[in-house]
Amino acid sequence: MSATGRTLARFTTRILPFADAASAGLPLGQLLRLSLFQVTVAMASVLLLGTLNRVMIVELSVPAMIVAVMIALPVLSAPFRALLGFRSDSYRSAIGWKRVPFLWFGSLWQFGGLALMPFALLVLGGDTAYDIPFAGEVLAALAFLMTGLGLHMTQTAGLALASDRATDETRPRVVALLYVMFLVGMGVSALIFGAFLSDFSNLGLVRVVQGAAVVGLLLNLVALWRQESVRPMSRAERAAPGPRFAEAWADFAAGGRAGRLLLVVFMGTMAFNMQDVLLEPYGGEILGLSVAATTRLTAAWALGAFAGFAFAARRLARGSDCLRLAGAGLVIGLWAFSLVIFAAPLGSAALFFAGAALIGLGGGIFAVAMLTAAMQMPVAGAAGRGLAIGAWGAAQATAAGLAIALGGVLRDAVGMVAMSGQLGVALADPATGYSFVYHLEIALIFFTLVALGPLVRVGRATPRATGDTARIGLADFPT
Repeated sequence: MSATGRTLARFTTRILPFADAASAGLPLGQLLRLSLFQVTVAMASVLLLGTLNRVMIVELSVPAMIVAVMIALPVLSAPFRALLGFRSDSYRSAIGWKRVPFLWFGSLWQFGGLALMPFALLVLGGDTAYDIPFAGEVLAALAFLMTGLGLHMTQTAGLALASDRATDETRPRVVALLYVMFLVGMGVSALIFGAFLSDFSNLGLVRVVQGAAVVGLLLNLVALWRQESVRPMSRAERAAPGPRFAEAWADFAAGGRAGRLLLVVFMGTMAFNMQDVLLEPYGGEILGLSVAATTRLTAAWALGAFAGFAFAARRLARGSDCLRLAGAGLVIGLWAFSLVIFAAPLGSAALFFAGAALIGLGGGIFAVAMLTAAMQMPVAGAAGRGLAIGAWGAAQATAAGLAIALGGVLRDAVGMVAMSGQLGVALADPATGYSFVYHLEIALIFFTLVALGPLVRVGRATPRATGDTARIGLADFPT
């Protein structure tokens, strides 16, 4: 390469976002193509947690309790991500693929669930000439379960494949890029779905959801195309006894850090996600902000999250300790929720928006740092990347689902008690329910810091393992 070419390459690496995430084994073009699976996961997540949530309650008049149960069903399949990841580690095929079959069948499950979804919801809403008891509930539950299973299978296998192909040096930046693609996918999908469903009709619902199913299948096909090397296996190799899940889990947890790491991920995720369904109502009900103003909260949070991903990736690439960086993200979360709490008595929208941005910043730093910490865990024997990614994904997805549900329930319950006067005149205020949840999130952050402490000490006392067999590569992102 000429001097001009080398200069241009260095300039491109500095200017283009995440251009330095590429490596010889995973060029930038293949990395960006592989990251499309995060876009499809984001698209399905927007449908499950946002668009269809509102459609069922408002347009189809489905009781909120049934809607809550349907939305919770995909979360129930999240704990199986560890088993799915283990199966992708130990899968044996004639051509030697491990991750691609799980990516493909996850795509098919997701496609099938979304293809069935609109018709199931129409039956659930009573738009049918036949009165079959519980037909709508059964069909909708099946559609949500299929979509959730496909979503978890696709993401687990895709992240394991990205981690397999990334190098030790580029893996933190690959993690950050996959997070960004997930956020971009959520934002673009939400805008497109909102535009097509602005004038709601049953036919429009069918077109949008089934169109998303087709687009998701095509994008995942593009993402997995020629991403995994072909290593032919003989019939004897395929027939040989494979490792058992219990043995692989024992190997994964043998170092004594796996359980505590997953506990930190679980509690930290809960701490940053209980506010997900409360920030916009808090701004509108307590601070009197307009719909347009509260909508901009999402932009503030997203900008903070982008900054957190970029900052964490840069610091980790320069050799910063990932566990201490995760602790810094948690401390930022303490400041963030404090600003949100004080915004109400001070009547300050500026404090509120600053708090929302800092929630995104702290959560982004925490997520990327903890993923990198999981990358550096020593494993042996039957444990592999897929198992580690599945375990992390199970802890993160389960915590996020529980946090969102718990945040809404606690806000309503505490607010009802406060407004009845049972907590005293001073607390008979609509802000009390919100404030209780934010204070609980602060408490969870403190508990997470306590759980993180021994990991930091172990991390400092234990020399870093070397070699490909001594590290696991972990790359997720947040559904």
